[in-house]
Amino acid sequence: MIRLKVKEVAQSKGYSMARLARAANMDGRTLRRIYNFPHRNVDTDTLDRLAIVLGVDVSELIESVPDDKKPDEGIR
Repeated sequence: MIRLKVKEVAQSKGYSMARLARAANMDGRTLRRIYNFPHRNVDTDTLDRLAIVLGVDVSELIESVPDDKKPDEGIR
């Protein structure tokens, strides 16, 4: 499973959520969803904008984490 690390990276760079949203020219609600639900799907253009503002490579905004579900769970 992919987990977004936008919140952690932004905080380490001294960005508040509001400041990052303004700098990335994105709606604050979108960034709030990214902060609060780091396992949600995010558009690659959004990740690219955030990475540019934060001065990092996009790869620094994501990580692979173990999936809590067994492979056959949740598939119907």
